[in-house]
Amino acid sequence: MQRQFGTEEAIRRWNGFAKAYATRQTEWGDLYREVLLNPVLFSLLGNVEHKNVLDAGCGEGYLSRLLARSGANVTAVDYAGRMIEIAGERTPQNLGINYHRANCEDLSLFEDNCFDVIVSNMVIQDLADYERAFHEMYRLLTVGGLFIFSILHPCFVTPDSGWEKTDSGEKLHWNTDNYFYEGVYEQPFGEEENMLLFHRTLTSYINALLKTGFQLEAIEEPKPSADMLQKHRAFSDNFRYSNFIVFKLKK
Repeated sequence: MQRQFGTEEAIRRWNGFAKAYATRQTEWGDLYREVLLNPVLFSLLGNVEHKNVLDAGCGEGYLSRLLARSGANVTAVDYAGRMIEIAGERTPQNLGINYHRANCEDLSLFEDNCFDVIVSNMVIQDLADYERAFHEMYRLLTVGGLFIFSILHPCFVTPDSGWEKTDSGEKLHWNTDNYFYEGVYEQPFGEEENMLLFHRTLTSYINALLKTGFQLEAIEEPKPSADMLQKHRAFSDNFRYSNFIVFKLKK
């Protein structure tokens, strides 16, 4: 756990990891996104045709492209400039996606009430000031607009979580520890450096959202469908604990 690091250090590390990260992404994102996150996100989003949608933390842009192909008018931001460059390189011009280098903690480049939907996929845990980011999302949404975001599940993915295994490598059970620690820590995910994550409790997330003014509409803990389990049998472990949690909120 590294309490001294903030968002700027997270940005620096993501810029360094951007190229290697992007090589792992298909048109559906990585395997966890394809199997677990995308089905839930699109179920909660519903019909996005002709809606003004912000992809808040777009990475290399796979979700922005899926949304545009679903008929949305897509604007996308990411705080890592190298990610925005890669997203632009990968995106056909006819999709009409507007990419911007911007931090979700400060989206002052956009006017109030300018988006019908904001989706933020696996981003909020990468920000030091999540409460400020929530206020920005609320400010940018039209009245009745939706904010849908996914994060690592804070109850199960904690600073000291992981599988307990036998000497032969068989998984026994998933351990969690230091749940009530709130702050930054390094996750063994990256190339030359570990990425930074900012852990908060589920209570902190929900109270911050309610305090901001959002109305909570749904919470989902993604699990693999029967079809996905047939295709990717390794995901059977994802019935033993929840990797992710997805929120649907309304302004």
